[in-house]
Amino acid sequence: MKKTLLILSAFVGTFTMAQDCSELFISEYVEGVSNNKALEIYNPTGADIDLSQYIVIRYSNGSTSATPANAVALVGMIPSKGVHVAVLEKLDPAGTGQEAPIWDSLQARADAFYCPDYNSSNAFYWNGNDAVALAKGSIGDINNAVLVDLFGKLGEDPGEAWTSDFPYTGAGVVVTKDHSLIRNPGVLTGQINPTIAYFDPLLEYDSIPALITIGGQLYGNWDSLGEHTCDCATAGIEEQAVPAKVSVFPNPSNAEFFVNGAANYPTLVVVNSLGQEVRKIEKNTSAIVSFDLEGRRGVYFLKLSSTDGSTVTRRVIIK
Repeated sequence: MKKTLLILSAFVGTFTMAQDCSELFISEYVEGVSNNKALEIYNPTGADIDLSQYIVIRYSNGSTSATPANAVALVGMIPSKGVHVAVLEKLDPAGTGQEAPIWDSLQARADAFYCPDYNSSNAFYWNGNDAVALAKGSIGDINNAVLVDLFGKLGEDPGEAWTSDFPYTGAGVVVTKDHSLIRNPGVLTGQINPTIAYFDPLLEYDSIPALITIGGQLYGNWDSLGEHTCDCATAGIEEQAVPAKVSVFPNPSNAEFFVNGAANYPTLVVVNSLGQEVRKIEKNTSAIVSFDLEGRRGVYFLKLSSTDGSTVTRRVIIK
């Protein structure tokens, strides 16, 4: 009981009216079948933000307290008006059961992967009935973390998942299990009140099935990940403003990938999720360029720069 009071008092103590568009918030929550779990975080501010200042905490099955094992620190930078797609790190194609790999189509959307070992950190192992918090602070001092956004309700176990009825009774349609929830454009700040009376998932989110069936085949419904429409601004605007068609294939790749449409971009740089340069090509004139990242499994960003200063960024997954 003592720890519960500490956690709640820390959040309550920092509960003030948040200024619109001034702090990160959750823009999409993905609870897909098996291990397909992801969280998209949006930066509505006018400055790039170091994500190492933030942690994600899972409050399982109605819990109101958390330990370092329930949390994970974020990594990398999130650009102004941009998003960070955080995905559960299950990448072994031979994995089964609880170690089953996330689908390639979701891997391709990731900016970074988290929590490969449940016993070390279970922050990304939600299943539709767990509250998920985005907080500013450190894993080693969760009690003093500042709540930035909250998905779900602390202290409430909805059973299978939260539904469309509220206050919650369990009689409505399931919307937080096997679904993606996309934050409405009119939401300008996170939910920072940890003692909300009820959680209405459809008040601020649109709920879509995590999977769709096309021609009898199941596909991941992840197309909305990677950019967020918000009245603060539109995420991914830099990439959308460039008319050139640039494609990367195969993606995900085992090592080598090709860039098609690179003729107008003399400089191509591959950086890792921490912003460190790993490959660079200058004075390029070729329409198709190849990179080989053998032995470098992870998430990378390919940045193409033209002579007029415009840029294109593509996310690349090396399995």
